Amino acid sequence: MPTALPSGRTLLYLRLPNWLGDVCMCLPIIEALLTKEQYELVICARPWAKQLLAHYPINYWVKLSGKMTQDAKLLKQHRQRYAQQTAKGLIIPDSFSSAAIFWWASIPSAGVKDEGRSFFLRWPFDKPSHSLHTVQYWYELAYLCMQRWHTPIEPLTGHQLRLRLPDAPSPAVRAAQSTPDQPTVLIAPTATGKHKGQIKVWPHFEALTLALQKQGVRVIMCPPANEIEQARANAPSAERIPPLPIDQFALLCRSVAIVICNDSGVSHVAAAAQATQITLFGVTSAKRTGPWSEHAHCLGSEGQWPSLQAVTEQCLNLLQAAR
Repeated sequence: MPTALPSGRTLLYLRLPNWLGDVCMCLPIIEALLTKEQYELVICARPWAKQLLAHYPINYWVKLSGKMTQDAKLLKQHRQRYAQQTAKGLIIPDSFSSAAIFWWASIPSAGVKDEGRSFFLRWPFDKPSHSLHTVQYWYELAYLCMQRWHTPIEPLTGHQLRLRLPDAPSPAVRAAQSTPDQPTVLIAPTATGKHKGQIKVWPHFEALTLALQKQGVRVIMCPPANEIEQARANAPSAERIPPLPIDQFALLCRSVAIVICNDSGVSHVAAAAQATQITLFGVTSAKRTGPWSEHAHCLGSEGQWPSLQAVTEQCLNLLQAAR
C-alpha cells in the first residue's frame, strides 16, 4: 500500500553520478537541498554512496545497480510506495538511461538536455556555454532548477567541499595518524579506468615511497580490496593497511600529514575531508576535475606528469611547513 510521509513534503529524487569522486563533487548540492524544508530528499545512487553519506540526515534511498531495467523497476517501486506524495527529480548525470528511468517511474524531472534526453525531462536545461569546474557545473544545474521550482538555494561560494565525517576514528585510523616524531603520508597509487585510452596512474610511486622513507616519513596506503594487487605492484615498499569503510577512509585522509594521489576518487575524498593533499596530473585537466579544495596542491598537467623530484620536494616542503 502507498504510504504518505509524516511531513507531507514533496519527495525530491536526486540522481547522483556513479563514481566516488563525482559524488563527492555533488556534496554542495546535497547540503543545499537539505536546507529546503519543502522537500524530503531521496538519494538515487550506487549502494556504496550510503556509506559515504552515512552522517547526513537522509532517510530515503534507491540503491541503483547500473542495470537500466533493474534500476527502472526499483525507482518505480519506490515512487509507487509513496504515490500519495508529490515528487520531482533532479538528475545530475547526463546519460540517456538516467533520464529514461525517471520518466518510466513517472517522476517529472530536471536535467541537462543532452544525449537525446529532452523527451524524458519536464525541465530541460542547456549545458553552460562557458567552461566550469565540474563542481560549479553541477551546482549551477541544481541552482537553476531550484529557481525554476521557486525554492531557490544559495549560490555556490568558496572553494572547498565539506563531507560530514564520523565522530570517532576506528582503531586502524588511530594507528595510522601522524605524530610529531613521525609524519604519515598516505599514498593512493591506483586509479580506475583510463582517460582517452591513457593510464591515469603516476609512474613513480615506489621511488617516492623509498625517498620519503629515507627521510623518516611513514608511507602508508589503504587501497580497496579490488585494487590491492595494483597498489602492491605500483608501490611494494609502502605499508598497507586493510581496506576501510569509505567514511573512515575519509577520516584517515584528514588524520595523516599529506595525501598523495592521482586524479581519482581519492583526490575528491581527500578534498571533501579537507585534507592536505598533492594531486598528480598527467592525462587529465585540473581545471575541470581537480580537487575542489583550498588545501590541495596540483602538480603536472594534461599531457605531462610531474617529475619524481618535483613531487618529493613538494611533499618535504609541506611536511617542513607543518612542523
